[in-house]
Amino acid sequence: MRRRVVVTGMGAVTPIGNTLEEFWEGLKTGKNGANLITRFDTSEFKTKFACEVKNFDASKYIDKKALKRMDPFTHFALSTAIMAMEDSGINLDEVDKERFGVVYGSGIGGMDTFETQMKNLYEGGPRRISPFFIPMMISDIAAGHISIHFGLKGPNYATTSACATSSHAIGDAFFLIQRGSADLMVCGGAEASITPMSIGGFNAARAISTWNDRFKEASRPFDKDRNGFVMGEGSGTLILEEYEHAKARGAKIYAEMVGVGFTGDAYHITAPAPEGEGAARSMKEALRDAGVQPEEVGYINAHGTSTELNDKNETTAIKTVFGKHAYDMVVSSTKSMTGHLLGAAGAIESIATVLAIKNGIVPPTINLDEPSPECDLNYVPKKAIEREINYAISNTFGFGGHNASLLFKKYEG
Repeated sequence: MRRRVVVTGMGAVTPIGNTLEEFWEGLKTGKNGANLITRFDTSEFKTKFACEVKNFDASKYIDKKALKRMDPFTHFALSTAIMAMEDSGINLDEVDKERFGVVYGSGIGGMDTFETQMKNLYEGGPRRISPFFIPMMISDIAAGHISIHFGLKGPNYATTSACATSSHAIGDAFFLIQRGSADLMVCGGAEASITPMSIGGFNAARAISTWNDRFKEASRPFDKDRNGFVMGEGSGTLILEEYEHAKARGAKIYAEMVGVGFTGDAYHITAPAPEGEGAARSMKEALRDAGVQPEEVGYINAHGTSTELNDKNETTAIKTVFGKHAYDMVVSSTKSMTGHLLGAAGAIESIATVLAIKNGIVPPTINLDEPSPECDLNYVPKKAIEREINYAISNTFGFGGHNASLLFKKYEG
């Protein structure tokens, strides 16, 4: 018999809020995280805006000396892990730390560190490279810091699968608890890639929006005028726990995680498979894994990137899986508010999905003025709605053809 897995703690640092409470309030009210980039001079860049994290002070959570030896993506990761641990109410002196693990991802890792040290190399030679360069940059280091900070000795590693990174981390954590390899897991993802190379690279790939004169409206999933995603940054952390373990300690339970679907497109390095074939299979697999019928799902937190191909193909995939029920359920893209957090997207969107289930409120897709003709579902335009949800899916799809669908269930005691 498979062990049940529940969500007992969460933490978030996002472009629309620097705590779990602020993030949820931003989602409910349709807060827009987009603004002009403040980190570097954008005068020569085609895109001059992004969804930056604002007014976040990591020193509230991490020693200032330690902060200097971490990349910003690790600042986000460890801070939200501390938030989630506090939220969970776990007493670390009363749990078996050898059965408490970490799976934590980043799509890119220490991009800011890499650029800074490359500049040091070019301007001053190899002696100017920091001895902390490698451990600051590598994408697994966030998982390492979380493990060290809390003394967690269970499974410990990182996932990297582009935009599906943190969904894979959450799914792996689920599997580890379900099969009995751990009782508790810290999981999620962090990204801090609003840097010159990153913005310039996505500009070169023609993937991000260039609506510099309308940047507040630029992230517009499913809209006929969408022209690319908007870069975001931040982190989301979840504490997953075996149900009986959580129950025994009287834990607060947000929701139950019941199904995971992981598939590969085997098609193209950046474009999704035609008709969303891989995305459809990932949702079908999540349903099969949970033993849930399509008509039981009430909400999908869509990957919904605001790109031409994703939104069209994801809509087709949803209709392939859910048939007529696709028109009865609701779908929304919280990326319309937060931008696209790349490797951290699945984590903050899983949190959004869990909170939607718990509170009976579906976050909106802001900036949706006129849906594209092929995007004909209920995307909850402009404003959040109240809706009782028993089951919901969070979708993330990444460059390289990586697809992940996570299925959550309302917890009723």
